[in-house]
Amino acid sequence: MRRKPRIPPSPLPQRDGVDPVRIKLPQGGGWATVREHLVERLAAGAGVIDGMIGEGLIVGEDGHPLTADAAYAPGMFVWFHRELPHEERVPFTLDVVYRDAHIVVADKPHFLATTPRGSHVAETALARLRRQLDLPTLGAAHRLDRLTAGLVLFTVRPEERGAYQSLFRDKLIRKEYEAVAPYDERLALPHTVRSRIVKERGVMAAREVPGEPNAVSRVELLERRGPRGRYRLMPSTGQTHQLRVHMNALGVPLLGDPLYPVVTGPVPAGDFRRPLQLLARALEFTDPVTGHAHRFVSGRALQAWSAYDDWAQ
Repeated sequence: MRRKPRIPPSPLPQRDGVDPVRIKLPQGGGWATVREHLVERLAAGAGVIDGMIGEGLIVGEDGHPLTADAAYAPGMFVWFHRELPHEERVPFTLDVVYRDAHIVVADKPHFLATTPRGSHVAETALARLRRQLDLPTLGAAHRLDRLTAGLVLFTVRPEERGAYQSLFRDKLIRKEYEAVAPYDERLALPHTVRSRIVKERGVMAAREVPGEPNAVSRVELLERRGPRGRYRLMPSTGQTHQLRVHMNALGVPLLGDPLYPVVTGPVPAGDFRRPLQLLARALEFTDPVTGHAHRFVSGRALQAWSAYDDWAQ
C-alpha cells in the first residue's frame, strides 16, 4: 500500500481565521530559484513576489523567510498569507446549534459562504467560527452554497475530518431541505426526480443532460398559500445546485434564484435583499466517532413564506 506523502504543519499561524496558502514545488520545470517558480505560477507579477520576499512574507518549512536566490527544490513546501480582499460583511448571525469535542453544527445565514473561496475569504462561516469559538483546527465536513441557508457540519479535530466527510460520500447522512417556490396544481407530488446533472468549470449554472442519473431528489408539498408552495426536498445525492436544478425542471423554480431558470446579472455588493428561498432544515446521522444518533434542526424561517411582502420589496 502506497503511503500518503507527509504534509508538514504550517509554520505560519492563521490570520482572521484563514489558513495561510501552502504551495508544494513540483518536479521538473527547470526553475533555478523558488522566486522564478512563484512568479510564473502565481501570475501576480514579479514586483509583487519580489515585494513579498523582501518583506519576509514567504517562508519555508522551518518558518524562516525565503531569500530571492533560494534554490528551487522539487517537493519543497512554502507558505504565505494572501492579501485579503475587501469583503462586505454579511449582516446576519451565524448560530451554533451544537458543539462537542468532535463536531460543531452551525446554522448558516443566506449570503455567507461556507469556506474561503474566490472573493469570499475571511467573511465565511469557517473563518467566522474559528474566530468566534477560538478553534483554529475547525474544518468543514461539507459545503453549503453561499446563497443557501441552514445547517452545516464542521469537525473539531483534523484527524477525524475524513470520518465525517465519509457520511456524505457514502450517503450515510439524511439531509432535509425546505424551499418556497410557485405552486402548480398540475404537478403531482410527492415525486422523486432522477436525472444527470453536469456543472462545467467557468459556467455559472449546472444543467441536465442525457445519461445515467447521478442526481436524485424527493420533492414533497408541505403547504400551499395562494400562488406559492412550501416544499420539503430530500436529496439522496449531492450534485452542485441539484435541488435548484430539479425544482426548475419541475417548472417551479425557487423564489430568489439568480441562476434558474435564467442567469441574471450580478447583485451589487452589500445587497442582501430577496435571498434564495432554500434552507437546509435538518441533518440526521449516527456519529462515526462517538456512535451517538444525532438529529439537528435549523431554527431559521424562509422569509418569502413567513413575510412575503418584506422579502419581495
